[in-house]
Amino acid sequence: MNQLQYIVWDPAKEMFRLPFNDHPIVWYGLLFAMGFILGQQLMFYIFKAENKPKQDVETLTLYMVIATVVGARLGHCLFYDPIGYLSNPLDILKVWEGGLASHGAAVGILSGIYFYSKKKAGQSYLWVVDRVVIIVALAGALIRFGNYINSEIVGKPTNSSNGVVFARSLEEKVAMNSFVEKAEASKSQKLDSLDMQAPVILSIDFVPGVNQSQIENYMNTQLYRSLAELSLVNEPHTLAPTSPTIPYQMIPATGGRLRAQVVVAGNPRHPAQLYESISSFLLFLLLLYIWSRKKENTPDGLIFGIFLVILFGLRFCYEFIKENQEAFEDDIPLNMGQWLSIPLVIAGIIILYRVLTKKGQGTGS
Repeated sequence: MNQLQYIVWDPAKEMFRLPFNDHPIVWYGLLFAMGFILGQQLMFYIFKAENKPKQDVETLTLYMVIATVVGARLGHCLFYDPIGYLSNPLDILKVWEGGLASHGAAVGILSGIYFYSKKKAGQSYLWVVDRVVIIVALAGALIRFGNYINSEIVGKPTNSSNGVVFARSLEEKVAMNSFVEKAEASKSQKLDSLDMQAPVILSIDFVPGVNQSQIENYMNTQLYRSLAELSLVNEPHTLAPTSPTIPYQMIPATGGRLRAQVVVAGNPRHPAQLYESISSFLLFLLLLYIWSRKKENTPDGLIFGIFLVILFGLRFCYEFIKENQEAFEDDIPLNMGQWLSIPLVIAGIIILYRVLTKKGQGTGS
């Protein structure tokens, strides 16, 4: 078996914590912010190349930040759990708890650009949209990579030894026990001797004072239940254990602590977040190239139409290999992401048809 066929993925969400701050700095938040920072710098370049006022970029950035966050948050609340959020409307404000929808962000951005362009002479709606979607593609690549770091929006099982085993939920579940100090998952290096398609070594460090008898009882009762519970709710890390008796071995640990190692069956999945991140970055390069060829003479709507067709066309396809985000999606032929992508792809096709059948170049006026 090729040891490179699967990886065990469990990076920390947090980068660091600031003193007297209950909310840590997380990778997802950094990448989200980088999307706006890099996007603003790129927009400065675009506006300069087309002789537009530099100060307008700052105004546009403010519109985009507000429109993206509000649209993405409202989109998640209304598209995926409207009853829950309408019953507790204050929960809509809890952005730090997660829950942002790209389709909602799209609606928010398009709305924000409308209000911005109404106040700016020489910057038509389609002219602005064409430039903004270039940086949206870049931001999308960064945000989806943040989802990958967070081990969220995971793909479906590959049903083979190829893929990514998302192990963070396993570690967090095991570490919740009062006997356990920490748990770490890693890839097994003895693949040929194990009857598993993706064996994962789970190392469990116990708190001082826990004895061998307590560890044995924990491994064959509480750990077994934890693995079974996670598998039952379709958590992304592991398959259900086949026997209540879980074989393990004790190994030396530092500080006089006891450490046990157990092999669990990993559940390799498609890294759907990476697929989307890479394709969004390639789309960004394509759109930037198209703009760079003619700049201000680029037909209005061309870049926007290509963006809609490619981004949401791929999103529709990727949903087939992604786990549904909400339970109600299991009972409908297409999930929410696909239903929301269809009208955007159709809109992109209509825009491209009109652009390609219309003579003349865009001037942004």
